[in-house]
Amino acid sequence: MEVKSAEFIASYPKVGACPTDGRPEFAFIGRSNVGKSSLINMLTHKGLAKVSATPGKTRLLNFFLINQSWYLVDLPGYGYARVSKTEQKNLKSMIDGYFHHREELIAAFVLIDSTIPPTKIDLDFINGLGEAGVPFVLVFTKSDKIGKDTLQRNIGAFMDKLSETWENLPTYFTTSAEKRMGRTELLEFIAKWAKPAK
Repeated sequence: MEVKSAEFIASYPKVGACPTDGRPEFAFIGRSNVGKSSLINMLTHKGLAKVSATPGKTRLLNFFLINQSWYLVDLPGYGYARVSKTEQKNLKSMIDGYFHHREELIAAFVLIDSTIPPTKIDLDFINGLGEAGVPFVLVFTKSDKIGKDTLQRNIGAFMDKLSETWENLPTYFTTSAEKRMGRTELLEFIAKWAKPAK
C-alpha cells in the first residue's frame, strides 16, 4: 500500500462521539514511551502524530484519515505517565469503551518495546484484549536499538510468556521507526483487511 494522503480529522473524548461513516479502523496503542508517535509518523508522514518529550501525552481518541479510505486511530497509552488515579480511571474507561463497542475496528496494533524483557503490564493488557475478543497484532518497536541476538531473545521471551495463556499466538511485526523497518509489512497487513465495515 502506498500512503498518498494522511490527515488529522479530530480528537474524541468517548467512543460515542467518533465518526459514523463506516470506514475501517486500525488502532495503535502501547505503554508510555514505546515509540507510538514515531511509528505512526513512519507509516504515514513526518509530523502527523506529535512526538512528545514527555511520554503519555495522548489523552483522547485521535483519528487520522488515510488515503480517504481508512482511519488510523491513535489511542492513549496504558502506562499512564504521570496522571492522577482519577484520570487513569477515565482513560481506561475510554479505551475499554472503544475496544468493546467500536464495530469499525478491524485490528489493534499493540506496540511492545523490544529493548526490554516482557513486562506484566503488557501481558495483562494483551490478555485483556483476548478475553474481550478484540482482534490484535503485536508490533515490537525500537528494534534498531539493540543487537539482533538480544532482539530475538526478548521477542522469544515475550512469545513464550504469551504461550502460557494462549493456544494460538498472535501475529507480530518487528519495526524500527528510525530505520523505517517493518513499514511495508504493516501497510500490507492493513491493505489486506482495510475493507469497509458492515
